[in-house]
Amino acid sequence: MTDRRLLEIFFELIKIDATSGKEKPVADYIIAFLNNLGLNATVENIDPDSTGQSGNVICSVGNGGSFVLLSHMDTARSTSEVKPTITDDRILSDGKTVLGVDNRAGISSILCAVEKAIKQKTMLNDFTIAFTTQEETTMYGSRNLKLSDKIKMGFVFDSHERPGNFVNGSIGAVGFTARIIGKASHSGLAPEKGIDSIKIASGAIAEIKLGRIDDETTANIGIIKGGSAVNVVPEETFIEGEVRSMKTEKVIELAEQIKKIFEKHTSNAGGKLEFNYQWDFKPYKVTPEDEVFKKISSVISKVGLIPTPKISRGGSDANSLNEKGIKTVNLGIGAENPHSNEEYILLEDLQKSSEIAYELIKK
Repeated sequence: MTDRRLLEIFFELIKIDATSGKEKPVADYIIAFLNNLGLNATVENIDPDSTGQSGNVICSVGNGGSFVLLSHMDTARSTSEVKPTITDDRILSDGKTVLGVDNRAGISSILCAVEKAIKQKTMLNDFTIAFTTQEETTMYGSRNLKLSDKIKMGFVFDSHERPGNFVNGSIGAVGFTARIIGKASHSGLAPEKGIDSIKIASGAIAEIKLGRIDDETTANIGIIKGGSAVNVVPEETFIEGEVRSMKTEKVIELAEQIKKIFEKHTSNAGGKLEFNYQWDFKPYKVTPEDEVFKKISSVISKVGLIPTPKISRGGSDANSLNEKGIKTVNLGIGAENPHSNEEYILLEDLQKSSEIAYELIKK
């Protein structure tokens, strides 16, 4: 049986439109919700480099404890026109918009658990709650989240896996850009005077191994822009891609290989190259010996599920926390078909997620 209050919170949240960088309405909702419970929730100052409307929301319960429960406030797509429907076993939209399970389900699960615990005067652990911005685009919020040095463990409520599953390891990703500068010339009158940047790019890309490199490594070029007119030898071409792997050294090695291939083809043709790469997020691995692994396994068992660790091919706020030295797992919340108009969540999954949050915070 799904907690009616949990459903109320979830329905209130999905109707708040807050895509990446526009999270302020959700932040305002969370601040009011927690303050009404007698807690002191605050919003971090917005970094000058941020394009967002809001900072992260942070709330310490007791002295803040040694662990944080975290969920992100943005949705990948707008929920402004969402019309939710509840059936015998699930919640879904009318098929014309995204439902917003990712990640209103995570927020709802945490808020409902905290409210229930406080109203029932449950003995609580000291802990911290955090709600981040821009996870769907850059993970800017979690990368710049300022937590107490006392925080040693993190529980992120965000994985599309069903409750009981938790992500204990994730790939890392480097994004790269290549700007090839050739020389423009009239393609009919004097093509030999030009340096064709698209031709350079094509030669380099043909040599680069893309797709699945091995069981834990992939590479992709997703954006190519070049040329100015059909009668002009293209002066500039811009390429953007990424490399992903479970191993940091493999990501760097492959990014360097790609750079050298672009350098070779550009130099041979007499052009110039501007090549850059940087980490989008770094890989992590939490082992069965880590306290956070033991804790979440115990809690999942307490709510009647089988704890099942998983490896993810995508990034999340858990990557950011692990990079900060906070051992963190990403918990399954059951966001089925995330980011699509067919997105839905099973009622039992929403309920179990909140039960997991409740078990984490109570003594």
